[in-house]
Amino acid sequence: MSEELSHVDSSGGVRMVDVGAKPVSQRRARARAVVRMAPGTARRLRELPKGDALATAQIAGIMAAKRTSELIPLCHPLPLSALAVELTVAEAAVEILATVETAARTGVEMEALTAAAVAALTVYDMAKAVDKGMVIEDVRLLEKTKEPLA
Repeated sequence: MSEELSHVDSSGGVRMVDVGAKPVSQRRARARAVVRMAPGTARRLRELPKGDALATAQIAGIMAAKRTSELIPLCHPLPLSALAVELTVAEAAVEILATVETAARTGVEMEALTAAAVAALTVYDMAKAVDKGMVIEDVRLLEKTKEPLA
């Protein structure tokens, strides 16, 4: 683990990381978020028909990942080759798993984290009228891989 912040130069100013000398490689990242809620709220979400709040949250996560470089100031814009946002309603939570892939010089962990976080925020927005006690938690990177291109 580096001792230096990647987006801060030697004088303390912010900078975009220069990835120009890095080789293009296949990169993948998976991130997770959880929206804790009352069991009754989770039941209501499970009972909704297709095209419901969960589909809206899935699309929101996908759209957010595609716009990460516009939301996080120093992120490089990346050509995403694969992107999936899966939502699972548990007993008292919605679990979100975002997986993003690209062939690029830098990783896609910020895109995966953004997708999971925005999907969680969308679930919260969709259910806030019936559950004021929801909590978004455990937004974290699960996996980050890099493989040379064949």
